[in-house]
Amino acid sequence: MSLFNVYPLYDITPVSAKDVYVFDDKGEEYLDLYGGHAVISIGHSHPKYVAAISNQVSKLGFYSNAIQNPIQVELADKLEALSGCKDYQLFLCNSGAEANENALKLASFHNGKKKILAFKNSFHGRTSAAVAATDNPKIVAPINAQQEVDFVELGDLDAIEKILKQNETCAVIVEFIQGVGGLDQSTKEFYQGLDKLCKQYNTALIADEVQSGFGRTGDFFAYQKHNITPDIISIAKGMGNGFPVGGILIHPSIEASFGLLGTTFGGNHLACAATLSVLDVLEEENLMENAKTISDYFQERAKSLPKLKSIKGRGLMLGLEFDFPIAELRKKLIFNHHIFTGSAKNPNLIRILPPLTIQKKHIDVFFEALEKELK
Repeated sequence: MSLFNVYPLYDITPVSAKDVYVFDDKGEEYLDLYGGHAVISIGHSHPKYVAAISNQVSKLGFYSNAIQNPIQVELADKLEALSGCKDYQLFLCNSGAEANENALKLASFHNGKKKILAFKNSFHGRTSAAVAATDNPKIVAPINAQQEVDFVELGDLDAIEKILKQNETCAVIVEFIQGVGGLDQSTKEFYQGLDKLCKQYNTALIADEVQSGFGRTGDFFAYQKHNITPDIISIAKGMGNGFPVGGILIHPSIEASFGLLGTTFGGNHLACAATLSVLDVLEEENLMENAKTISDYFQERAKSLPKLKSIKGRGLMLGLEFDFPIAELRKKLIFNHHIFTGSAKNPNLIRILPPLTIQKKHIDVFFEALEKELK
């Protein structure tokens, strides 16, 4: 049987990884500045992470959500303490798309409305409502297009209010730093205005923190820089450091009832063990502070690059926008210098999403390679 051919693949076969390095089947070492789409948060094969999963699977890897699972309770408490999201409720699932799907469904249950407001250049996943709220017609099938979604420019409060006034919008979903779209973000005034409008018009504000959460921006969540209160926060990617896990944090104003949401694998014992180890390491190794320190160093080094148009993002969710398409440059970084980077919807932008354990010496290696290729 052949694989369904939907991924263009580089001719590299990783077989092992350690911290910020990946090793292929030929024994070559690669510096990982992409973390598999911002998934690797505490470094590849972190010993605490490996021990947590190994210990848990030796005892109990899975049972259903029909029984008590004290590890879920422990995770919820630890997440509340470290994130500062006091009194929120946790629902666990398996991925970012599933997190956003549940967030949108829960918003509609909560206020009885059915339309979604999303932003141009957004990406929220590939499932039914999540992909409909993603600004990329190429990945929206006709069955998804039945969802009613309004797209507006990030930053346009007037357009948002005109739509919310119609009293049909169940949720506004927003990435506070757009990921796949290319690291664009708006102002504190816009985000605070958006929060106010959502509360005024009984519309749930969903903070999509799938890529930006778990310390990547230097804050636990990207929205926290703006002093607002989302109704629902979606999480995934870095929370499991590679183990498939996602979830939503739900404001206490939204009530639960039996059967409202459900999942077979979400919140399983292994997923909880993985996420708890990530939270422990984030705290013990001060990785959020490291994200800020390395970000400052990265941005200072980037200023001297030729052909650079702008530096985008925050923390270790960064983008370098050039005045030319970067596809060939990324290939040269991979094959000439053994450095993984990411692309974006913006063809001129390189995305940098490394493990939060990265050090200045690794940033130096990257910029030395870039400078050589840009001569």
